[in-house]
Amino acid sequence: MGVIQYKPTSAGRRNGSVNDYAEITHKYKNRPVKKLLEPKKRSSGRNHHGVITSWWRGGGNKKRYRVIDFKRRKDDQPAKVLEIQYDPNRSCFIALVQYADGEKRYILAPLGLKAGDTVESGERVEPKVGNCMPLANIPVGLEVHNLELTPGQGGKLVRSAGNLARLMAREATYAVIQLPSGEMRKVHVNCRATIGQLGNLDHQNVSLGKAGRSRHLGRRPKVRGKAMNPVAHPLGGGEGRSNGGRHPCSPWGQLAKGGRTRSPRKVSNRRILRRRISKSYGEVKLKRKW
Repeated sequence: MGVIQYKPTSAGRRNGSVNDYAEITHKYKNRPVKKLLEPKKRSSGRNHHGVITSWWRGGGNKKRYRVIDFKRRKDDQPAKVLEIQYDPNRSCFIALVQYADGEKRYILAPLGLKAGDTVESGERVEPKVGNCMPLANIPVGLEVHNLELTPGQGGKLVRSAGNLARLMAREATYAVIQLPSGEMRKVHVNCRATIGQLGNLDHQNVSLGKAGRSRHLGRRPKVRGKAMNPVAHPLGGGEGRSNGGRHPCSPWGQLAKGGRTRSPRKVSNRRILRRRISKSYGEVKLKRKW
């Protein structure tokens, strides 16, 4: 597990790096299971009217979706890990597991899970890496991922590379979870989570190095508002390299920084004990202190 730095044979290679994929088994040979593949249609940021609602999206390599078992409801049946595979649709790796009855499924691959290991799910399984169980049966203090918000819904939280949540306490029918953002929230004890931290920790350290690799991922070029003409953006224009002269905003004048985006009517908001730790909030505290 690490990052390979390119030799600077060209301007694009000079700052580029790639993952060494040391966790993946049969790096150049393994193929996804056809029964666990689905077509993935690209919308390029357009809604059902064909109008672009998410800008700077489009192009990129064609991908097929790997069907992941986020629910892990096949209880008390051990499954053998056949392979650790790359998934182009997510930052973490996935594990191909096979149950005793021959059924194969994909699960998210935690750190330390290897081909040949055995994983289980259920209420009475051992709390080891890769096993899935309700929060009521997980020892306090353990690291978990793929966490449900509603019992039986399937994992919704903590699913990207290197992430982990921590079970802090249990109070009656609710467990207190600390999320990677620093947020503390209550989750019902019947919700399931998988033991361990997700793998591919060095995903955040990979540098694309050139614009072409962004285009391969389906990300189109983005022009800064301050680099436009005033007719195209509120931050545009000015003599020389002006700095905008107002708070950051969208081309239509909608403020872009500091506004709340979470709906106040969401039921899950009531379960939040502490909001996520904001970097700007920490900076303000430091300024006030000194």
